[in-house]
Amino acid sequence: MKDLILVGIQGSGKGTQAKMLVEQYGYHVIATGDYFRSLKDNPSLLAQKITETINRGDYIDDVTVMEIVEEMVEGVDKTKPLLFDGVPRSEVQRVRLEEMLAARGRAFIVLMLDIPEEVAIERLLKRAEIEGRADDTEEGIRSRLGEYYAHTKPMITSWQERGVVSVIDGMQSPREVSASIHKILA
Repeated sequence: MKDLILVGIQGSGKGTQAKMLVEQYGYHVIATGDYFRSLKDNPSLLAQKITETINRGDYIDDVTVMEIVEEMVEGVDKTKPLLFDGVPRSEVQRVRLEEMLAARGRAFIVLMLDIPEEVAIERLLKRAEIEGRADDTEEGIRSRLGEYYAHTKPMITSWQERGVVSVIDGMQSPREVSASIHKILA
């Protein structure tokens, strides 16, 4: 089974689909956002720096992200398929991830969950209410969306130009999105 890279605007449902894919196919999830949020009570200087960056609504620098991703990948059984949620988010990260996967003889599929920006903002604000996430203020969300359009969207476009992205309508129900993903994986 190929590794899977989930991309899309924040709030598009990547985390929800990642959970469903783990249950259905046994993927091991590499989710940098969850990892970074787990550092909020860690007293180390690096953890504090990462937490402050996220709370401002900014992204973590490419080098730090990819060092952490590489560590996360190293700790996984080589026979287990990987699911990348929230990484890569820039052209630099894409190149480094592709190199890392190629060096390990791993092939991948890219799935893009597509939703309008207004829906993303609405979903993220609702999630902030439910989960109490400090990085999901409207200002933080808009800052991250700016980063998405500046860095992640061009990276996705380069994959689309190579024909390696399958676009899925993220406005469907989670079950319908899951069914669309299942058809692509089958």
